[in-house]
Amino acid sequence: MARRSILDQADEETEINLSPMIDCIFILLIFFIVTTVFVEEPGIEVAKPDAVIDFDLEKNSIIIAISADNKVVYGGKELGISGVGARVKQLLSRDELPVIIQADLRANHGVFSDVWSEVKNAGAKKISLSTRND
Repeated sequence: MARRSILDQADEETEINLSPMIDCIFILLIFFIVTTVFVEEPGIEVAKPDAVIDFDLEKNSIIIAISADNKVVYGGKELGISGVGARVKQLLSRDELPVIIQADLRANHGVFSDVWSEVKNAGAKKISLSTRND
């Protein structure tokens, strides 16, 4: 006979389909990865000067560091003053980012001024000096 008994139907295992839940988790994971802001560190340790007035700087920005021995660094690589303008111009061509200059306390003011001028000439609209906040 083709009839199935009630006991035979109860013996069948029921399955829970997890595919839609896994799809949602992957979509959320992709969303969070895409919207995450990655902060690039300058690659050297800088002793920042104190400031009387300060405000929080933007997380997504171009950070250029000037070391105590007047080396200009971006992303762990030494640029030199002459390389700052080209690098900033290249980065600004992709997105209009603010530029943050982290100058060491013992760096020469002339080097800082030259870096600021190079950044300004490269087309940066917003330039900030990073200071220590205690």
